[in-house]
Amino acid sequence: MFYHLLKYVLLGPLLRLVFRPRIEGLDHVPSSGAAIVAGNHLSFSDHFLMPAVLKRRITFLAKAEYFTGPGLKGRLTAAFFRSAGQIPVDRSGKEAGQAAVREGLGVLGRGELLGIYPEGTRSHDGRLYKGKVGVAVMALKAGVPVVPCAMIGTFEAQPPGRRLPRVRPVTIRFGEPLDFSRYAGLEHEKAVLRAVTDEIMYAILSLSGQEYVDRYAAEVKAEAAERERAAKVRQARRVRRAPRG
Repeated sequence: MFYHLLKYVLLGPLLRLVFRPRIEGLDHVPSSGAAIVAGNHLSFSDHFLMPAVLKRRITFLAKAEYFTGPGLKGRLTAAFFRSAGQIPVDRSGKEAGQAAVREGLGVLGRGELLGIYPEGTRSHDGRLYKGKVGVAVMALKAGVPVVPCAMIGTFEAQPPGRRLPRVRPVTIRFGEPLDFSRYAGLEHEKAVLRAVTDEIMYAILSLSGQEYVDRYAAEVKAEAAERERAAKVRQARRVRRAPRG
């Protein structure tokens, strides 16, 4: 019930006012039955913008950190994300991918829409990164179509690190459903999973027009963070060595 209160009364109207989203291809999203909506991930706002424009309820797999914050703020945040249709998934450790697949298959098994960001994390620079194969595993195991989705303009409206979004229009573009029934029973074949995932990412790329990077976003972000840390260390050393007086 709170999901619909957020969507139609509290959060949805506010998001439409702030972002004035332009919706394209909404008819590509099945009106009933299980399906995966796979999109790029540019902004924290993506979690709420897509559900706000869809006619059906959609459930996303969200990082567990949103649900484990300390104190009253952490509990309120967790309650909010659960009410907004988010499922916590621990992305650390060897079992992370399997846990995400189990949760996703549970949603699809109930005939619902499942939202996935195949990149696994938000893009830190607005580019589209290599997709993880979990989306392919779920699509093949559940035998459901995958609807590609592109969020356009949300990075500029609320890039990583910005708390409040800028008031500017965005576009949410849905593509034609992708049918992978030809690969039924091959969900354990690594080459098949990679091919399916790459086809999904290409469909997203065609919709979004982003620059594509054939590497995982988490790896590139970690390297960028390490370069930034090293630069700060070098700067601190220069300051200590600078002559005084």
